[in-house]
Amino acid sequence: MRAEARGSAPVPLSVLDLVTVGAGSTATDALHTSVALSRLAESRGFHRYWVAEHHSMPGVASSSPAVILAHLAAHTERIRLGSGGVMLPNHAPLVIAEQFGTLEAMAPGRIDLGLGRAPGTDGATAAALRRTDSLNEGADDFPQQLAELRRFLDDDFPDGHPYARIHAIPGPVQGSTPGGVQSPHRPPVWLLGSSGFSARLAAMLGLPFAFAHHFSAQNTVPALDLYRQQFRPSAVLDEPYALIGVSALAADDEKEARRQVRATALNMIRLRSGRPGLFPDPADAEAHEFSPLEQEFVESWAGNIVHGTADEVRAGLDGLQKRTGADELMLTSHAHRGELRLRSYELIADAYGLPTA
Repeated sequence: MRAEARGSAPVPLSVLDLVTVGAGSTATDALHTSVALSRLAESRGFHRYWVAEHHSMPGVASSSPAVILAHLAAHTERIRLGSGGVMLPNHAPLVIAEQFGTLEAMAPGRIDLGLGRAPGTDGATAAALRRTDSLNEGADDFPQQLAELRRFLDDDFPDGHPYARIHAIPGPVQGSTPGGVQSPHRPPVWLLGSSGFSARLAAMLGLPFAFAHHFSAQNTVPALDLYRQQFRPSAVLDEPYALIGVSALAADDEKEARRQVRATALNMIRLRSGRPGLFPDPADAEAHEFSPLEQEFVESWAGNIVHGTADEVRAGLDGLQKRTGADELMLTSHAHRGELRLRSYELIADAYGLPTA
């Protein structure tokens, strides 16, 4: 579970990819960038590469994490790949067990299964995904869904359970079938969250925890404190392991970093006002007349993005890790063009002296 930090980084560095689609580009362009970025991350010593599930957002082409991860597995050799995360209430646990069992068979020992309980979209889209209007039911049932998923992954429903004769395949049952060989690998489960709920659940179950600092910064320290205080050792972990997702954008020119961050804020304003679109061109953000309330949001949002030159980003990440005590930093870089995202990770890798091959 635990990895070593590379270069002069204080903790392992990883990548979170939303497969950003900028204005003037296509989903195909974004997916090509994801392949290039996963290969860059692997060659530069980033520890893991996760893809986040989102729906009905034109600027985010990551609605099918398992499909994207299969594609990335075919283009990489060593880096860990996973979901950051799969929104479990949107899916039947058996389906997720089958998908990630398949991924594990494709890339043995390299797959992570990160799970969240939010819909990853608006309420209407969530209702379409789940074929129900009772959206709170999915969130409330998350612990039960999680338990069911873990049973499918381990193939250990007790005798008499309605699912005792149902098996997720690929999975452990193949090893107990005559002539079968047991795979030594099983995707480790992570819990994701932006509040105290998943922190408590991860602690109670002794699971690794990933916190969404990039959009819930005010809750980061309280949630991590809660996780560490209530953690119970398990067969998975002897002690807590907490990762935080961080928005970080490094550029050769500080002004360019600020332009991209302003465009990121405009993108969030449109999303939160029910007008999601492609990631805007920074020129559009510069021409946009922000209302006083919008300008306040821009400043607040930008304050949670570690951005600037490589040295400025390194200093910001070092300070954040020290404040939170995070065991791992997972960086997500948002920019209008794919080459700027690639350059951001390259600059950060250089700043920390990460390997070059």
